[in-house]
Amino acid sequence: MSQEQIYEAAGFGGSVPRGTRPGVVVVDFSYGFTDTQYPTASDAATQMAATKRICDLARSQGCPVIFTTIAYNPGELDYLPWLKKSAGMKALLEGSRLVEIDAATGIRPEDAVVVKKGASSFFGSTLNALLTGAGVDTLIVTGATTSGCVRATVVDAVQSGYNVLVPADCCADRAAAPHEASLYDLGQKYADVTDSSDILRWLDSLSAAAP
Repeated sequence: MSQEQIYEAAGFGGSVPRGTRPGVVVVDFSYGFTDTQYPTASDAATQMAATKRICDLARSQGCPVIFTTIAYNPGELDYLPWLKKSAGMKALLEGSRLVEIDAATGIRPEDAVVVKKGASSFFGSTLNALLTGAGVDTLIVTGATTSGCVRATVVDAVQSGYNVLVPADCCADRAAAPHEASLYDLGQKYADVTDSSDILRWLDSLSAAAP
């Protein structure tokens, strides 16, 4: 059996239902992950431009746009197990440029920014409360990195009760192989992997259908 047949026989790869109250979570498009002068970063210019188009349209329709960033204070660096495995993350210190959201995303003052300490944007943060308060039923997840914090956020989003859409052209990673493998796995088990054009059309359709 081919890989496709194996996954289909196991019942994976179904389509995600789309609701009527979308929200956007932009995962870790901070300078530490987008400015290549930093070793933790990758070139995410194209992905941020595509994300900006989605965020701009979502805001215009009253949908929440929430950004996340990883930021540590010095007293945490020696105690968090993730930082022993991924020591490069220790550079993401509170108050540094590395943890600021990249201006290329088009972030606005009214956008919420969730500070997190680990991979998932949900773990130990206010994200779920913000989405619940906004009545979100379908989550659009973009950001960096695809194989790390984006993937962890999508998995936790599904486990928190959200239908999830992942526009692949809005996700960045340091290497192609983990990026592609993660998108494949997400698309088979947790989310609909699509693109920004599809998301924009869907958002427009919701606006057109509104009374």
